[in-house]
Amino acid sequence: SCWRSSPANGDIMTFCFFTTQYLPTPGGVERYTWNLARRCRAAGHRALVVTSSLPGLPARETDADGIEIWRLPAWPVMGGRFPVLKPCPPAADLWAQGIDFAVIQTRMYTQSVWAARQCKRRGIPALVLDHSTGYMMHGGLAGLAGKVYEHLACGIIKGCGFPFYGVSGDVCRWLRTFGITAAGRLPNAVDPEELAALAADHPRDLRSEFGLAPAAPIVAFVGRLIPEKGAARLAEAVRQVNANGTPCALFIAGTGPEEAALRALGAPVYALGALPHPQIVQLLTQADCYCLPTEYAEGFPTTLLEAAACRCPILTTHTAGTGELLPDAGYAAYLETADPAAIAAALQAVLADPDAARTRADAAYQRLCAHFTWQAVFATMEKTAAQAAKRS
Repeated sequence: SCWRSSPANGDIMTFCFFTTQYLPTPGGVERYTWNLARRCRAAGHRALVVTSSLPGLPARETDADGIEIWRLPAWPVMGGRFPVLKPCPPAADLWAQGIDFAVIQTRMYTQSVWAARQCKRRGIPALVLDHSTGYMMHGGLAGLAGKVYEHLACGIIKGCGFPFYGVSGDVCRWLRTFGITAAGRLPNAVDPEELAALAADHPRDLRSEFGLAPAAPIVAFVGRLIPEKGAARLAEAVRQVNANGTPCALFIAGTGPEEAALRALGAPVYALGALPHPQIVQLLTQADCYCLPTEYAEGFPTTLLEAAACRCPILTTHTAGTGELLPDAGYAAYLETADPAAIAAALQAVLADPDAARTRADAAYQRLCAHFTWQAVFATMEKTAAQAAKRS
């Protein structure tokens, strides 16, 4: 593999990644964990992933990449968006694995609180990695209760004494809300060469498959289908663009509460459900625009990185992390508001000037290759772990 390396200190280490949700659940944190764990394995280390139980999946397994997955019993609160760890999880065998370093994601989940306390109690060096730039819940008594809980959970984790990192500068700044000064960044990333190989190895002609004209513009959306992410607003915008005389199709990859309603819309909106990663790469490779009209408290959206790696023109809101990958209008088209009319107008402008869109996409690709690869991120984490192991 192009990203194989050797352990930074010459020793084989056991890394444990705590992530409340993990694959096959789709999402940026899930893919971030998977990518770091794979680099960990490729560097000759052992990788454990500790996550929440899911129906139909075993409590413990080793995947095709050699990553050992542990699923602890949890209640699927908020429709599964906020799994709550059940009391006294069966983890005695986990702690017998000789964990050298733990990566705890993110600050607000009950599993994160449990993991931080257990690591402190057992003398396991760790870091806490955060991915968000806002509170999980907003408005009303539920929003107030959510804020109180997040500060309480974060305070407990902070009290364990582990350093906090953010996946972007915006995340590091948000951590100050909780009285935390971040120790540094471990940015979200991709492997452009790997994505190019996936596209070549898993050919799929979406236009032909769905009966579109060979030159029909394709707009792509990848992510959880929840209101904050904006897939429903984007679908309405695409319908407006078509009504205004610019035919285009929207392909949506993802699952969530809005999926049934989006499927019911029919052409030109195609809700594809949760796609395997190679098919997501194919979608981004063939699309004329990747649109992420999110109003969610993002940390650093993986899908933007993957779109840039696939040289797909990007239209997005000013969400956290985008300014680091896409610093200005020379790299992406930006939405100032995320209502359907504004999305439609911006989308029509992108599709009307494909040469300018491709120029921005090329600039984004070059910036990504220079600053946001998994090789660089894992090297930083591996060095941090080796130094912590020596101190412990």
